[in-house]
Amino acid sequence: MGLIRSWVESANAAEGPFPLNNLPCGVFSVGQDEPRCGVAIGDFVLDVAGLEEEGLLQLEGGPLLDVPFWNEVMGAGPAVWAALRDRLTALLAEGSAERGAVEPLLHPLAGVALHMPFLVSEYTDFYAGRHHATNVGTMFRGAENALPPNWLHIPIGYNGRASSVVVSGTPVRRPWGQVKGPDHAMPFFQPSRRFDIELEMGAVVGVPSEGPVTVAEADAMIFGYVLLNDWSARDIQAWEYQPLGPFQAKATATTISSWIVTKAALEPFRVPTPPREVPLLPYLHEPGPMLYDIALEVALQPEGGAETVIARTNYAQMYYSAAQQLAHHTTSGCAMNTGDLLGSGTISGPVRESRGSLLELSWGGKEPVAIDGGTRTFIEDNDTLILRGECRGEGYRIGFGDCAGTVIPALADPYAR
Repeated sequence: MGLIRSWVESANAAEGPFPLNNLPCGVFSVGQDEPRCGVAIGDFVLDVAGLEEEGLLQLEGGPLLDVPFWNEVMGAGPAVWAALRDRLTALLAEGSAERGAVEPLLHPLAGVALHMPFLVSEYTDFYAGRHHATNVGTMFRGAENALPPNWLHIPIGYNGRASSVVVSGTPVRRPWGQVKGPDHAMPFFQPSRRFDIELEMGAVVGVPSEGPVTVAEADAMIFGYVLLNDWSARDIQAWEYQPLGPFQAKATATTISSWIVTKAALEPFRVPTPPREVPLLPYLHEPGPMLYDIALEVALQPEGGAETVIARTNYAQMYYSAAQQLAHHTTSGCAMNTGDLLGSGTISGPVRESRGSLLELSWGGKEPVAIDGGTRTFIEDNDTLILRGECRGEGYRIGFGDCAGTVIPALADPYAR
């Protein structure tokens, strides 16, 4: 499929992130106005809540867009998602007879504030990138025991905190926590000195479930995808993670991009998961390609300096797809809700410059990473980390917008009295 041309001229730029092929879903506000649902098109955001109010958009079960989040649409299911996309495409396509009615509902992206695009019900983070798992395991257990015995059989995950999820642009405060150095008999309480990022994709659940679902059914439940940075305090994690895994080390913040790129926009970019050297159990078998060819990068910008791209990789490097993760999540009978968020796990590639965390890039702090004006092993105060992603089609791109956060200094001792 090539570019779908729009009467919004900026949407036809080959290098732009938001062509008519995309139509990502977000929440925006203008000035002091209340937040509203919108879709990005070229250099603008289209007020889709306004379309519904004026009768230009009618969805089954509506109104669905009279709230400042996309959950109502997400929970309505694939038929409504398809109807919405078809109607928006017709309204915005080159030659549309309804241009005059739609044009007043466009707002320049440069003049709006972006907000959380959906209400997060629950958050689960996975550990499903093989290169990342191998790198981390090699650092801590040696190459012989890099992967846990279950890793090639099961998408490992843990339940996180929905309250930690914030939208791109939200500052992230360096956390305090309990740490223990190898030369100390007792742990101590201090701000994290090994604060890190994890480059991930987040799958956003639309259709809820009540019992086990197949991989194909899970894929149909997913509304779309966001970029996701699961900030991680590596020194806190090193002390707390045995025997039950990360806890406070992952509870500081999880940043997502402002736009949900729908599954429909990603359809042309499906790719298969990698070959399996160990067969998966039948319930995890995929009926077809379930990953996506999404080029990803991480940039680091120090305070007052220029940004440096420190990593480039691709979502196609994942070992388990979001559909497999979601299907596995339901095997216990665990109910999935509209607005559940599944983090993919860190997405790393096979070479150093494709590693999706500073822990890997600096190999545990032993190999500093060059940036503008210096080096980094882990994140310093006032550094800004920016995740970006895009699919590259024939004459167009599908962009996600930035997923950015600036690390601000830790609080003074919160327990000093």
